[in-house]
Amino acid sequence: MLAVWVEQLLGFASGALSAIRQNEHYPDFMTWVRAHGGDYFGGDATQAQALAPIVWSQTPLERLDFSSQPLATPGRNEPCWCDSGRKFKHCCSQVEFPTDIPPQMMWMLSLREWKGATLKAALASGKAPAQSLLEAGLIAAESGQSGRAMQILESLFDGSDWARLPEQTEPAFEILLDLYQERGFNRKRADLLDEVLERGPMFLRGVALERLCLTYLDGDDLDSARAAFVRAQQALPDSPTLAYIEAMLLLHEGHEEEAKARADFWYRRLVRKGELDEDQLDFLAALAENPGATLADQLLSAEDDLATPLVALQSLLAALTTAPKLDIRARGERLDYHVSAREATLFAAWHAEFQVMVDTDIALGFVDDPWDNAVGWMSTLCAHPEWLDSPQVVQDLALALTSRFGSLPWMAPSLLEPLALRLDRWLDQARAAGDGNLCWDDADNAILLRTGLALVVGMERGARQHSRQLAEKMLLVNREDSLGLLELVLDQLLRDDRNADALKLLEEHRDDGSMALNILFGRALAHFRLEHYQEAASILEDIQRYNRHAIELLGADNPRPMKPSWDGNIDPGTRGEAWQYRTLMRDQWRATPGALAWLSSYR
Repeated sequence: MLAVWVEQLLGFASGALSAIRQNEHYPDFMTWVRAHGGDYFGGDATQAQALAPIVWSQTPLERLDFSSQPLATPGRNEPCWCDSGRKFKHCCSQVEFPTDIPPQMMWMLSLREWKGATLKAALASGKAPAQSLLEAGLIAAESGQSGRAMQILESLFDGSDWARLPEQTEPAFEILLDLYQERGFNRKRADLLDEVLERGPMFLRGVALERLCLTYLDGDDLDSARAAFVRAQQALPDSPTLAYIEAMLLLHEGHEEEAKARADFWYRRLVRKGELDEDQLDFLAALAENPGATLADQLLSAEDDLATPLVALQSLLAALTTAPKLDIRARGERLDYHVSAREATLFAAWHAEFQVMVDTDIALGFVDDPWDNAVGWMSTLCAHPEWLDSPQVVQDLALALTSRFGSLPWMAPSLLEPLALRLDRWLDQARAAGDGNLCWDDADNAILLRTGLALVVGMERGARQHSRQLAEKMLLVNREDSLGLLELVLDQLLRDDRNADALKLLEEHRDDGSMALNILFGRALAHFRLEHYQEAASILEDIQRYNRHAIELLGADNPRPMKPSWDGNIDPGTRGEAWQYRTLMRDQWRATPGALAWLSSYR
């Protein structure tokens, strides 16, 4: 019965709103109610007549600049406000409704109805109740009206009065952040997060910190992610989301055992609190047992149509047969890989399904998005595992998987490492062919080298040791380092605290200067950790001459983030180059006792 009443109420309110909008005149509205109101309540006109004055009183009127024109509730012996001519005590006061009438109902319905300039003016008036903005925004988002949802929710979170927000606004806040991200409004998204963190209510501040932490993780800015996580802990110390975020953060940092220990801590802590449902407890228990596998399973379950083919692909990769022998020939001091006729045939069959070309103008990327047709090509590949005998197919797959999952450490073991093992064998064949150099521009070498770069980058977080070993192997066959792998290996050695090995690596390879800042800072950090303070100080002087922004930006606690250039290029010696290094490696400087304080003396 209650559901029927709610349906009747909303139907009458919608009809009443259309009648009011005719000329926004109360007597004319009541004429409509007496003629048509009973139709919404199975012919019971008394319900409609009793509701009509309430509905009128809360309706925003365009002629009054979106203010309402509330009626005074009559006294018991005064004429009823429905214009029936009877006393109030004998008329509408006798009518009882199954529920209270939501005070924001007519504003909410108006926000759903208004369009264009009228909607804009209504929102700008600042008179819409927060609850009506919340409900209208959520309804617009659920119905796919993303533009309207964003416009309405922006008014809800405009910062004019944070105290008015209902506590149920968390989903709306996250929807608005998602809408900004989907539409590329990164500045708006950052400004909203900053505003909430600065002045927002505590229940939103925790959500904002969680989102900020995830944003930094997506951008590989581990130092900022760690700082945001600490702030989130202070704001919402008992949020189960923090267990999920800390596990992701530790896995990004390469600390799998610590991730397990911390997930177990969160499980025990939140069990004692007794405020979690069974699903949340099951998730935390699984996270404590195997954080990487749990996060991978969660991602797969969230991939909707891709879940089944991704699981099938994982099974295929786990059962790959030994990689076949390639046609690699020595030519003086060079090595040449040539695509065989069989490999070309396998690739042609694959490409008929994959349909996306590698962009040869950049190191890692496609001309179009391969994930638009992912269900098709993954399913067909699982039916034709022999296609993976072709290095071109492995190249396409490695690029596609890295572009989608390379920033998620927990996906590397099942999706990227099996492909890396295949490439390992092919690189061993190259080394066995002769002591030559596998140059990018020779023969079909770019296929192997591009595949290796994709896998090194994709495994950097989730399979660091294998990533480094593969990069070192590629440096042996590509001594000119046309892929910039030296910096990747150096960073990984420093993350593993293998400082002497890092210095040895730099002695063995001559840098071409394309990423000199990484090399200089890496050498300085290694010497500092080994207590070679004089050498480290000398390198800092070189850094200051090379990039005057670098030391100051690395040592600063909360510098203003740098926006990437429109073309994504970063010029040597610029603030952008300094910001890139800070993003990638500041967590290592912060984790090194005394390193940031030592840096500050040179700022």
